[in-house]
Amino acid sequence: MIYIKVCGITSLQGAVNVCNAGVNAIGFIFAKSPRRITPDCAREIIARIPPYIQTVGVFVNEQPEAISEIIRYCGIDIAQLHGEEPVSVCNALSPRVMKAARVKSSEDLKQLHIFDGNVRGILLDSFSEKGYGGTGKIFDWAIAVEAVRQFQSPVVLAGGLSPDNIVDAILQVKPYGVDVSSGVELEPGKKDIEKVKLFVSRVRETERRLFT
Repeated sequence: MIYIKVCGITSLQGAVNVCNAGVNAIGFIFAKSPRRITPDCAREIIARIPPYIQTVGVFVNEQPEAISEIIRYCGIDIAQLHGEEPVSVCNALSPRVMKAARVKSSEDLKQLHIFDGNVRGILLDSFSEKGYGGTGKIFDWAIAVEAVRQFQSPVVLAGGLSPDNIVDAILQVKPYGVDVSSGVELEPGKKDIEKVKLFVSRVRETERRLFT
């Protein structure tokens, strides 16, 4: 089964709607972003969603002690490190950690090999000067294909995914999972539930084409 994560959750109702659409995980952003959420709000949401939904906290260049405290306080399952964190920070948070990277070319994959096998997953996002994620930009999926071939850790594809391109993305890359945010939004932090449902259904339809 392809892992589906919807990132940038900011409200309880939004979280419930997304969970009911059949996703595997939801993400909360604790870094500078129009989708940023407070630990108190995330804690309240997590306490009221189904227990089988994985919760992911997104951090950018934060101290591991601060990350651990937010994980503990909110009840978050996995920390997603989306900055320039060294492998030592991943090791400090192991095993509850995945590493994200913004890629421009296949050369960027060389820097990720040190994390391979030491994290629960490697997430590939689009590089942008404007921010660390949620920009709506896609990158060359041939790079992600190479990552899937090279890495031992599961590869999660992100960056500009939407119901319109998710079928092509999965057929080309065949990732372990996909991560969507802006591609299913009405506005930053407010998800369009119909787009979420369409995204999920297209992932599952494509999954059946690949694995049955």
